[in-house]
Amino acid sequence: MTVAQQREAIGYGEVYSLALPIAGVQLAGVALTTTDVFMLQTLGVAAIAGGGLAMQFYNQIRTMCVGMVTAAGNLVAEAAVPWKRGERDGQVAHEVRRAVRSGMAVGTASAILGAVLVIALGALVLVLPVDQHVAHLTFAMTLTLGPGLLPMVWLNVLRQFAVGMRRPGSLLVVTLISIGVNAGANAFFLWAVSALGWSAAWGTAGIGASTAFVQVFTLCAFAWTLRRDSELGQLFAFIPRKGDMAAIRELVRLGIPVSLTYGSEAAITTIAGLVMGVVGPVALAAHMVVNQLAYIVYQVCIGFSHGGSVLVSGVKGQGRDIVSLVTRRVLLSVWAYLSLIAVIWLTLGSFVVKLFLGGASRDTLRIATVLLCIAVLQQFAKGSQNVLVGLLRGLKDTTSGLKATLWGYWAVGVPAVVLLGLVARWDAYGVWIGLILGFGTTAILLARTLTIRISQLDQPSEAVVAAS
Repeated sequence: MTVAQQREAIGYGEVYSLALPIAGVQLAGVALTTTDVFMLQTLGVAAIAGGGLAMQFYNQIRTMCVGMVTAAGNLVAEAAVPWKRGERDGQVAHEVRRAVRSGMAVGTASAILGAVLVIALGALVLVLPVDQHVAHLTFAMTLTLGPGLLPMVWLNVLRQFAVGMRRPGSLLVVTLISIGVNAGANAFFLWAVSALGWSAAWGTAGIGASTAFVQVFTLCAFAWTLRRDSELGQLFAFIPRKGDMAAIRELVRLGIPVSLTYGSEAAITTIAGLVMGVVGPVALAAHMVVNQLAYIVYQVCIGFSHGGSVLVSGVKGQGRDIVSLVTRRVLLSVWAYLSLIAVIWLTLGSFVVKLFLGGASRDTLRIATVLLCIAVLQQFAKGSQNVLVGLLRGLKDTTSGLKATLWGYWAVGVPAVVLLGLVARWDAYGVWIGLILGFGTTAILLARTLTIRISQLDQPSEAVVAAS
């Protein structure tokens, strides 16, 4: 294959064919928590604020747990290169299976620790200067959300297996079905609370329990589809073995920086939620709805981040020109998507927020509508930096993302959130401007690093590219 043919093979079609199914799965997955937010409004504004804060904590720890196993997709992709060329011998299959088993081992340990942390964060709110009714609702929901991390992380390991094998669409149908299951479980718990006269705390706890139940359902259904797949079924594995320690150590080495990077990203959003809680329940409710909407949009960026990362892992041996080509096409695709979202939010913002805050006060609706407009800039900054982290991970550079987030989030973003939101008394608007400053700084640092890393790659001859 010539260089020109190789470039054609990794055109926009190749980028979309890998990234969009991942994005679809991400969107279907976030629909679970979006359904939760939508149904929380039946319990009142306090339930939206408290339940939303609980989900913020859950997403914080969930993100870090997923970060620990994200690089498993890259390890699978590298191990599967001979398999994709038709060299389907026992040793190649063993290497792929070992990558999957290692992900399961690392993911299990991470999820157990994560469940404890989610509940601990919920308990922490009880002693913070947050409205006590909101705080109790938050804690109630973390008690049932936390245990759901274990099936969720196992599911993500299997998803990384499918992504690494470039067959990411197999989870989409399962996840779509789980949305209906989640909605039905939520409705049942809310009906039970109303019929039995229980407090709103039982309602929020029930919604958290239904989410955990759906994670178990999705895991079992997806594992079943993998076992039945003609190709993936041959490589399916999940019980770690003694000989997997080298792969486990490699995944931990790659995973810790990714986890801390993702954790920093989620932490700045969690801190923003806590600051909103200090500002007041109205601001917190508006923030949680806008944050959930931004989270939905962000899932497509994650799809391009994972897809671009796997593509770079597959072509990095072919030189900087092809890696640069993949990078440009992934980034341009993401920016085009975010531009479309910006137009929708700026023109239909008030209508969108009313879907989630139909019974809220005019002040809550006004704050949420303005925040949604501000969130346009936040999405460009946050989406870009996430994709850049994925592209660097494809080059096996997971530490640069961590360094950039330490500067962008903790030296710029968090201080700006606190100073602008509380000290300058810009309230909700100051918090979101602080988020933009943090994500924007991180994106600039990552773009500079990626440019340097690509320039350091060798440029092999056309004959070498053709051989690879």
